[in-house]
Amino acid sequence: ASDVDAMLDDVRGIVANFIGAKKNNIVFTAGTTAAMNMVAKMLRLDKNSIVAVSDIDHHSARLPFVQTGARVVLCPLDEDYNIKPDCVPYADVLVITAMSNVLGMPQDVATIIKHAKQKNPNVITVVDAAQFVVHSEIDVEKFGCDFLCFSGHKIGADTGVGILYIKNPDNYQPVFFGGGMVNKIVGDDIIYNSAPDLFEAGTLPLTQIVGLKDAVSEIKKNRPDLNLIKFMYDELIKIKKVKILSFRNSALLTFVVDGMHVLDFGALIGARGVCLRVGNMCASWIHQRMGINGSIRISVGSYNTMAEIKTVIGYIKEIIK
Repeated sequence: ASDVDAMLDDVRGIVANFIGAKKNNIVFTAGTTAAMNMVAKMLRLDKNSIVAVSDIDHHSARLPFVQTGARVVLCPLDEDYNIKPDCVPYADVLVITAMSNVLGMPQDVATIIKHAKQKNPNVITVVDAAQFVVHSEIDVEKFGCDFLCFSGHKIGADTGVGILYIKNPDNYQPVFFGGGMVNKIVGDDIIYNSAPDLFEAGTLPLTQIVGLKDAVSEIKKNRPDLNLIKFMYDELIKIKKVKILSFRNSALLTFVVDGMHVLDFGALIGARGVCLRVGNMCASWIHQRMGINGSIRISVGSYNTMAEIKTVIGYIKEIIK
């Protein structure tokens, strides 16, 4: 048991260092979705609160705040669907998707937060870094955010584990209650532990957390080679029936095929042993803005090769033909 405690403490330190934080800023969660829901509850929002979101948000980034009953306002996007920092509206809470899981373009988080604080110095900023963490380094100090979260599986760890960064954990109360968070109970008085234990009630996903150590080490050394995405972009743009939605310098590639439902495409290429994502990506709003119901997304990992990319391009041409 002592060794397990030591392992968790070690991993907490590694994760903290990975994003430029301190150990007591790091809370282990079940994933980005769980973290976002925790934050929405921690902030005790009501109908008088204003929450700013954007149409590049994942469902998990916006819906927890919608459910609070707060007034939701939109951050304007430019012609490339990036958040316009100087047009961020006044808000009590600002939710920032650091990278769209449909378009793969990193947002200028630090500048967005800077402009938001000019509108309201007390604004609470929440960053969804689930897609961003794979492709770019995170420095929460430079971002200047109050909360940031991502899921372990995005960087190659197990499913069922996530990270929630809280800049000032002493300012917030827990939303889950149970074992591990209580220091002692004397009569009717309950004395809680300090952060991060305060926010980690119950048994943690121990094996998943330990796996974060190797995942962080690997992603720091070997991030995906985005030249593979550029090569695929240059090849697919030549195919008349393919409409590419993302940009050549994006961290991923999304497209649709004229006359073919994205789910049909997914089934056909899946039968050829290729794993990709099809559907609305849990990002309905950006698809609605583009006037489509869904898209096809290709992502690459550090283990993917040019030979594999060429094979996939061949399959795509075969399916379309």
